[in-house]
Amino acid sequence: MKRIIYILICMTMLSCSNELDMGPKALLGDDQVGGADNVDGFVTAAYSSLGNDHYDHPFSLWPFGNVRSDDAYKGGSGPADIQDFHFIETFSNVTPNFGELDALWYNYYIAISRANEALNQLALLSEEEYPEKKVREGEMRFLRGYQYFQLKIMFKYIPYIDETVPDSEYENISNVALSNDELWEKIAADFQFAIDNLPVSKTDIGRADKFAAQAMLAKTRLYQSYEQDDDNNVTNINTGKLEEVVSLANEVLNNSPYDLEADFAYNFLPGDYENGKESIFAVQYSTDDGTMHGRLNFGDVLAVPMGLGCCDFHKPSQNLVNAYKTSADGLPEFDTYNQSNLDFATNNVDPRIDHTIATPGHMWKYDQNLLYEESWNRSPDVYGVHASLKENVSPDCPCFVNIDPFYGNSKNRILVRYADVMLWKAEALIELGRQAEALELINRIRERAQASTELLKFANGSYMGNYLVGIYVDGVNCNWTQDFARKALRWERRLEFAMEGSRYFDLVRWGIAKEIMDKYFMKEKERISYYEGSSVTKGRDEYLPIPQKQINFSKGLYQQNVGY
Repeated sequence: MKRIIYILICMTMLSCSNELDMGPKALLGDDQVGGADNVDGFVTAAYSSLGNDHYDHPFSLWPFGNVRSDDAYKGGSGPADIQDFHFIETFSNVTPNFGELDALWYNYYIAISRANEALNQLALLSEEEYPEKKVREGEMRFLRGYQYFQLKIMFKYIPYIDETVPDSEYENISNVALSNDELWEKIAADFQFAIDNLPVSKTDIGRADKFAAQAMLAKTRLYQSYEQDDDNNVTNINTGKLEEVVSLANEVLNNSPYDLEADFAYNFLPGDYENGKESIFAVQYSTDDGTMHGRLNFGDVLAVPMGLGCCDFHKPSQNLVNAYKTSADGLPEFDTYNQSNLDFATNNVDPRIDHTIATPGHMWKYDQNLLYEESWNRSPDVYGVHASLKENVSPDCPCFVNIDPFYGNSKNRILVRYADVMLWKAEALIELGRQAEALELINRIRERAQASTELLKFANGSYMGNYLVGIYVDGVNCNWTQDFARKALRWERRLEFAMEGSRYFDLVRWGIAKEIMDKYFMKEKERISYYEGSSVTKGRDEYLPIPQKQINFSKGLYQQNVGY
């Protein structure tokens, strides 16, 4: 264990002095910290890593999945406020020396090391000594697979280290020792092991179960099915992998206790709404738990508007706001949505906008006595007047905690929703040419959006918007061809999961990041001057650079991503 800790410390430094090889004055051995009585501590430590992030390297990935996409602006006081995120937002001056990327990488590998150490401790026990052994191994493999998945979609090529690798060998494993597809297979193997060993229901709130593992394996196979060459071009869509997505999704959709919430809002409210029927797997936060500040969502503290706290980051883009417009029959305005800015007085809108985006004059988190004000914005001339709602809470909630100058909260963050699985299946069906089977899935999501208006109603019976969502009817309001179904699916993913950290990774998976982002920049530069000259460099900007400190740690063994 001593060596593992030293290696992890070295991973964030340019070099390590020889002093790190000195033995500690006191060291607990496995006989003191291991065994059936203590192994649950290792398991708990691995779970706790899900929340061990910080606002400048958040595990919610809001700077990397949202701000790097057409969904969000960085926010804050201006471009110089966490300037590296500004560079990431504009795809300019992005270098391997960004400390935020190194910290993100480092913390994910800490999480992986905790899962590996728990697996090593579990391996020392027999099932007679510890009857939950296989279940706990399944949980640790699930957590490790999840952490590697997150690293994979950000950096593409990463060193793969499991519990069988001696700590003395860490520095000898290259990030390109495995091919792109081989890395996906390693991640898939962890989820498959979890499927084979986890129960069908949670023994405790917050633990992974079999259906969470099936969902994550479906997600892995979906990403893997879009095969890429060395320049990150999507060259083929693997139909065999898509068939696996459909099969795995069916297991979750047909056999699990999970389902869509009746109201979209319930996924983003604290207290009794947490761990609801749509939440397949979530980070469990807490307050008043004996620690200084509680187990708060430190990764998202910057998203609180200045009128309630600090610091007005993670700002919904005008493009995203406009995407919620609907036509006279309630369908998206696919081709014309961004020609003019949404006007709540005249435009029909999808109600998910008021669950996702705060607008001046509208309720803040469904509180009729607290209307979001334009004055709450820190830099409206730069970043507009909207704020992100999903990660935020009402200031009256006991879960809202002052950690001056920030305000954190202990509301869960859902990592896998039932709606995710529905749309992963729909996407796979469409790419398989079975778009007719996807129609019902997409319409179910839209029907739930139709029904998600009760909390958006004022006491006098009026609503904050002209809510209108229609379902797709083949041959009546659309021609449900493969091309149209693909467009509808991608639009639905954007509206349903906006500001949840997935948008840019979707664009990369589909192979359309440059197309979408360059079109976005062309319009946005009319609104925001710093977008002038912004453009995605195809073959480079699909992924982030490997942190230079990690390359230094490997003594040059790690290879930098193409283009950096």
